[in-house]
Amino acid sequence: QKNSCVLPEDLKNFYLMTDGFQMTWSVKTDDTPMPLGSMVINSVSKLCRLGGSSMYSLPNAPTLADLEDDTDEEGNGGKPEKPHFDSRSLIFELDPCNGNGKVCLVYKHAEPVVSPDTEIWFLDRALYWHFLTKTFTAYYRLLITHLGLPQWQYAFTSYGVSPQAKQWFNMYKPITINTALLSEEADSFVNKLDPNKVFKSKNKTPVLKKKPPSQPPGSQKSHTSMTSAKASSLAGNSSRK
Repeated sequence: QKNSCVLPEDLKNFYLMTDGFQMTWSVKTDDTPMPLGSMVINSVSKLCRLGGSSMYSLPNAPTLADLEDDTDEEGNGGKPEKPHFDSRSLIFELDPCNGNGKVCLVYKHAEPVVSPDTEIWFLDRALYWHFLTKTFTAYYRLLITHLGLPQWQYAFTSYGVSPQAKQWFNMYKPITINTALLSEEADSFVNKLDPNKVFKSKNKTPVLKKKPPSQPPGSQKSHTSMTSAKASSLAGNSSRK
């Protein structure tokens, strides 16, 4: 009501379920946990508007609208029209990005009436705008997909992530950071499965029969004498008959 605008339906449903979202995760190096990933959606109370107030508590201090550069408005090559810090747009901070920039919910057409159409943009530290998604739902999926890795929003800029952040991407999201390589070499990240090797019949090894334990010589002699005695007795009985 204060800003005369209505939240998009997907973001409103999100805030009806939970007043903001924050999740961090760490990695263990030398048995010491080190914070790495951070996923943040500001609560409704922290959904602050950008652009109107002065940056410094000094008289006649410049505002963001005073620092805005309109030189890239001409010939944008079909790219989405960037937001403005003045009254033409309404901008609200969704994620402070740990000081690496700001993810913002943008109402691009605020005059004469605020349009319900919104987009998600990334404002880097040099105050340049970079388009992310058209809906909050799509941005939320990007946030989860990139695991909240440091500076992941810079993957959608022309200059990309820093070398340090790229190392974390190579460790936890190699396909995401190597999208150019993936488009050039389609088989780079595809597991090749050879059905001939997987379903190949295995040659069964012949089972060797165990030989009975050899009997000692004494037992063999006694067994032979017993059989010969039985044979002689049977012969005697037949002659008597």
